[in-house]
Amino acid sequence: MFRLIFNVLWVILGGLELALAWWFIALIFAISIIGIPWARAAFNIGLYTLWPFGSDAVRRDTALGQEDIGTGALGLLGNIIWVLLAGWWLALGHIVIGLFLAITIIGLPFAYIHFKLVPITLFPVGMMVVSRNNMTQPYSQRS
Repeated sequence: MFRLIFNVLWVILGGLELALAWWFIALIFAISIIGIPWARAAFNIGLYTLWPFGSDAVRRDTALGQEDIGTGALGLLGNIIWVLLAGWWLALGHIVIGLFLAITIIGLPFAYIHFKLVPITLFPVGMMVVSRNNMTQPYSQRS
């Protein structure tokens, strides 16, 4: 019940705008063929940003039990490029906002979410969003 309440509050207080921004970025990446790996990563971050309470970002190879192109050497290269060009300042933004929200008791759950977004914002390629209730089922395929 608390997850639902916190997720609704998160969406109302800026989570929807953040998710839409990530999906817009994913669309821009997808338009350029070379940006498709980052488009998928940005879409996953958007899913995670929209409904973060009760979900976790995990490596696809850990959750699914098999490697793919995004979890191997090319995924590592994609993450290095991402962190150098965009990941570090996006993660820094989440850290700063999280610290600001952590000042108040009411802001603590939302600060937690911003801190929880840091790892996937730094290294998104090869990650997927899963429900804590079913750690192997991607968030986008839940019923």
